Amino acid sequence: MKTKGFGSIHQGDSKVAMAHLYVAFIALFIGATAGLLQTLVRSGKLTLPAGIGYYQLLTLHGVVLALILTTYFIIGFIIATQSKTAGEYSNGERKWLWIGYIIMTIGTVLSAILILLNEATVLYTFYAPLQAHPGYYIGLALVIVGSWMSGFVVYHRHARWRKDHRGEVSPLLSFMSVITMLLWHIATLGVAASVVIQFIPWSLGYTERIDVLISRTLFWYFGHPLVYFWLLPAYMCWYAMIPQIIGGKIFSDSLARFAFILLLLFSIPVGFHHQLTEPGIDPAWKFLQVILTFLVVIPSFITAFSLFATFERRGRELGATTLFGWLKKMPWKDVRFLAPFVGMFWFAFAGTGGIINASHQMNQVVHNTIWVTGHFHLSIGAAVMLTFFGITYWLVPSITGRKLTKKINNLGIAQTITWSIGMLFMSGSMHWQGLLGAPRRSSYSTYMGNADTQSWGAYQLAQAVGGSILFIGAILMLIVFVNLVFFAPRGEEEFPVGKAADEAEPTPKVFENWKLWIGLSFALILFAYTIPFIDIVQNLPPGSKGFRLW
Repeated sequence: MKTKGFGSIHQGDSKVAMAHLYVAFIALFIGATAGLLQTLVRSGKLTLPAGIGYYQLLTLHGVVLALILTTYFIIGFIIATQSKTAGEYSNGERKWLWIGYIIMTIGTVLSAILILLNEATVLYTFYAPLQAHPGYYIGLALVIVGSWMSGFVVYHRHARWRKDHRGEVSPLLSFMSVITMLLWHIATLGVAASVVIQFIPWSLGYTERIDVLISRTLFWYFGHPLVYFWLLPAYMCWYAMIPQIIGGKIFSDSLARFAFILLLLFSIPVGFHHQLTEPGIDPAWKFLQVILTFLVVIPSFITAFSLFATFERRGRELGATTLFGWLKKMPWKDVRFLAPFVGMFWFAFAGTGGIINASHQMNQVVHNTIWVTGHFHLSIGAAVMLTFFGITYWLVPSITGRKLTKKINNLGIAQTITWSIGMLFMSGSMHWQGLLGAPRRSSYSTYMGNADTQSWGAYQLAQAVGGSILFIGAILMLIVFVNLVFFAPRGEEEFPVGKAADEAEPTPKVFENWKLWIGLSFALILFAYTIPFIDIVQNLPPGSKGFRLW
């Protein structure tokens, strides 16, 4: 049972969930500040003081926002939702959640300090031969290990629920939490192996060289499913919480679980589509993984169908009579609905860009251009972050025993609009400039050093304008967060957990056959990676002794 008068979940669970959210929003401030300075430098409007480097800021921005903010927010969100739907954690489970949090935070602080000291300016992807201080890689390893501990607790709590409720269908949000952490565990095996086996010994001087192709292959084995690690919690909100917020029902519990299983199966064995232009990988295997990449479209379409079916059914319950009549019936003045819905809107465009990125031929046009950066911002910066912001508006007051006031709701609407305008300028100009051939990861001096690229200045300025507006949006969100945590009036706020429609088909028991789905996932990974990875190792350059620099 939850502690009386504190919030919608047990007080101990709320404290550990909020601890994760505190770090997430600190990361938002640091990352947004670095992003603002970065866009101003890129536009030629600012010269950094004290020897601060452009790529130093670029590294800080990417690592803090794409890795730290997302991981902490997702784990905090999952802790809260599982506690709400499957029941409070035991004292032992809660202890391991705190241990995982402490290990993650030690690693985060260590890596961040080294980036700030300019000892780890290796960008978000930390491609070799760029080399960071050993402490940076050790810090990243600690973040991964700590997050694994939290994931094991999520599995254990779900297993306890199933043991105590034999024959019953598990809570949808707990099931989704397990899938999300499974995806994270399996995906991070690649980057953990790369960091521990390759980068740490290399940075310590125990080895002279590092195999670039192996390190990049292991990174992108992790890098693509990382996108779905960000997206799955957003899907959790869209599937299971938005229906309750609008007063409707989940279209189909079964369809939601099936979509999550497909995302687990198809989002990991596809990393080669990020390496389509790299030598050393057989084109046939690249093409195979392109095909596997497009299979991810299936659960995405399932999600779109389920969501809009939910909207239409609720709209008709409220009197709508046409196909899109529900648009007039949705609670647009409720930021808990507006922010995630705008995130869904942006995700439609992000998904279109993703299809282009993964296509064998069209990828050649945009590969390694700033188009990819624009796509990245549209996916995580718009679709994911706006949904996370939407979650924050009800999650924080609900689990801390406070109220979402009308004033904060209105400020949240302003924040959503501000963020969207900023992203329109930022991501839109990046996409267009990428089509003109502008490279990614390039500073202002790189661009403007060539007379042929003078026309790109307008796009750089648009990105600076967008970055400035996004920074204002970040500050507004931080004001909202601080208000909800410390100043909002005490009270009860809904923790929206949707229920399946009465006429929905029963959920098949096979969806809880974890041996089957985990086994299929590893089978697909082995099929997609074993032979090409053996080829990479067997075709090392003569005299490389197992490592190569180029």
